[in-house]
Formats: sequence, C-alpha cells, structure tokens
Amino acid sequence: MPAFDLPLDALRRHRPELDEPADFDAFWAATLHAAEHPEPLIRARPADNGLRLVESWDVTFRGFAGDPVHAWYSRPAGAPQLLPGVVEFAGYGRGRGLPHERLTWANAGYAHLLMDNRGQGDQYGNGGATPDPHAQAPGGPGPIVRGLLDPYDHHYRRLITDAVCAVAALRALPGVDRDRVAAAGNSQGGGVALAVAGLVPDLAAALVTAPLLCGIRRALDLTDAGPYGEIAAYLAVHRGAESAAYRTLSYVEGASFARRAQAPAHFGVGLRDTVCPPSGAFAAYHRYGELTGQDPEREIHAYPFNGHEGGDAVHVRRQLAWLRGILESAAV
Repeated sequence: MPAFDLPLDALRRHRPELDEPADFDAFWAATLHAAEHPEPLIRARPADNGLRLVESWDVTFRGFAGDPVHAWYSRPAGAPQLLPGVVEFAGYGRGRGLPHERLTWANAGYAHLLMDNRGQGDQYGNGGATPDPHAQAPGGPGPIVRGLLDPYDHHYRRLITDAVCAVAALRALPGVDRDRVAAAGNSQGGGVALAVAGLVPDLAAALVTAPLLCGIRRALDLTDAGPYGEIAAYLAVHRGAESAAYRTLSYVEGASFARRAQAPAHFGVGLRDTVCPPSGAFAAYHRYGELTGQDPEREIHAYPFNGHEGGDAVHVRRQLAWLRGILESAAV
C-alpha cells in the first residue's frame, strides 16, 4: 500500500483544529472520581509462567464502576530492589493472553503490568479474562461502536478508566517505584496510553505507537480499515446518527488528551498505516502538553515504508534506550 495520508513535510506541520467538548475535563474528572478506591488491588496471586528468569502474578484490580479487571504482573526473578514500572495496554480485540507472551519490559528490568481489555480478547492472540458488564447500550458488536451514541455509555469511557486504575494498581504492588511508572501501548494500546498521559498528571513517561483514537474525524474520511471501518459500517446502517457518534468520539479523541499531558513522550508511526492513519499521531504529537504551561520532552519516529507494524523491533529498541534515559534521570 503506497503512502495515502499527508506527506512527511506536511505531517511535521499538521496541527488541526479540534472539535473538543466544553465539558471534556468535567466529564473525565467525574468519571475518574467515581472509580477512585482506597484499595485499588483486589488480589495478586503467583502465576506459573514456565520461566526461570521472570516471575509473574495474576492480578485483579478495581476498574470502572469497581469492576474486577485482570492483568499480568511480571518482573525479573529475584530482583530485590524497587523497580520502575511500565503499564502496557493491548491492541484492539486482544486480551492479556498468557503470562509468558510479553517479556520485553520485564527482561529490560521493569516491573510490568499488562492490562486485560474488558469485553475484548476474542479477535486474535490468546484470549482475555475480563467481561464488560455494562455493554448493553445501542451500538454495534465491535468495541469501538459499543455505546457509540452516548459518551456515558461508550466502551472507551470504561476502558480508559480501567487504564487509569491500572496505573494505581501497579503502584500498589510490591517492589514498584511508584514515582517512576510509564504507560505504553501500540494501536488501541497507544491511544489508551496517550489518554492515560492526559489523565494521570504524575506519570513518568508515555510510549505511544500507531495510536488509535487520534484524529478520529480525519481517519473516518481516510480509511475503512480496522476499527474505523466498524464506525463507518454502523453509520451506513444508522443514517442520521453521525452527530451523536461524533460527539461521543470527541470525548476520547487522543489529541485532546495529549493537550493535557505532562510526561515525556515517545511516539512512533508508519507512514503507510491505513489502520491508524499517521496524521492522527502527528496531530497528538504537535498538541502534546499545550494546556499544561510546559513543553514536555517528546520525540516522534516515522517509518516511511511501513504500515501498522511501524518500526517493529527497531522501534522497540529505540523505546528501550529512550525510556532508560528518562527514568534514570528521574531517579537522580
């Protein structure tokens, strides 16, 4: 697939206007306040991952509406000291899978929490374990269109709230340096990590790759691939629902979360990505931190001949080096 979005020189200047609701901050403040709990963890049980150099725990924490959300907690075996942490968010339709699947962050010396996606896990990977008991509002079968006609019913209100609660859960686990916790994700996970950066003011860092939910209106005009195609298919049947859908999606727009973020951020994007068009990532990158009165450290890496896979392992290597520098300087 040849490049289909803006050319790189235009992306480097791409800072579109936002259709941001006036009550965006009030909406999220009320949502997160309702999810606050003095004990974020429900339980953490040792899990047999079949490995010798990494230890894992099966974690359950309180998410949206106090619902139990599952996660895998992993760390280098026998590490005696407090470790910086990484909360990772999985891609669209994927669950947490099995505890031995995602080992990069633990092997790099971090305390790693991989959050399950509520109501997902059936499209690829090795499954999930967290139902979504609130998914009864009108909408299509895919997560992105569940509750699409009302921001209070939308699936991503619940998933993003879970993600904020996951940061609190990791900080409550033993052996974690709560002052050095980063959020990371790719695709849907990248969009969720960006939302967490905008909602958790003391986050240490954000690693955002090929983010979903960024530049949503433009993405709907550009592509029918992936989750955006599910929105288009829903609106093709429910003619006249566009205004309600666009209003709901404005409350989960990644560029709006980016405006409120303070943590250093590392972005990655493939310029031939038809699933999450690169203009969305650049829109969030250029607006990152603009409402904070600060200029957070940030960088973006573009891969001109790659699609949704972006820089793949090359980009992960860049992430590892960057995050090490960020968290080591935070420890001084």
